[in-house]
Amino acid sequence: MIVLGIDPGLASTGYGVVATRSGRLLALDGGVIETRASTATERRLTEIAARARELIAEHRPDAIAFEDLYFGQNIVSAFAVGHARGVLMLLAGEHGLPCFSYTPQQVKAAVCGRGAAGKDQVARMVAQLLALPEPPRPDHAADALAVAICHSNAAPLRSALAGTSARSSAPSLGGVR
Repeated sequence: MIVLGIDPGLASTGYGVVATRSGRLLALDGGVIETRASTATERRLTEIAARARELIAEHRPDAIAFEDLYFGQNIVSAFAVGHARGVLMLLAGEHGLPCFSYTPQQVKAAVCGRGAAGKDQVARMVAQLLALPEPPRPDHAADALAVAICHSNAAPLRSALAGTSARSSAPSLGGVR
């Protein structure tokens, strides 16, 4: 399985491509798609889409996993990230790729064992889990690789649960099968 992890943003969109082979996680690619603030938003989104299209063509992922972000009161940032995320989800749809979302706490817990881990700890654990010689930089790339790891580890359980619920004819108990 190959997962394209995305840490969406208008100025910096982190990406990380992780493959699972023989039960091991391997980093295939990672980095940041950067756009200039002086460029019109529609052009910035086009740049993000073009690079993401290249990544999809090169790595042929089975899924795209996004990190959800919390913005509190910063509506302007929320809209900008939403635009970038929307463009990337559109590309996923065009390529028939399923999309999954994870909160920062879920990603940190999956990679570090606790949802309150700091950025440095996440980067160090990503390097350890992917057998990288050093933590990935910048933070957006490390975060995107962490999202891909999170989904790679969650996908088998998600698949097993989907198969179980599809085959189960037992009545639901409290909404849980």
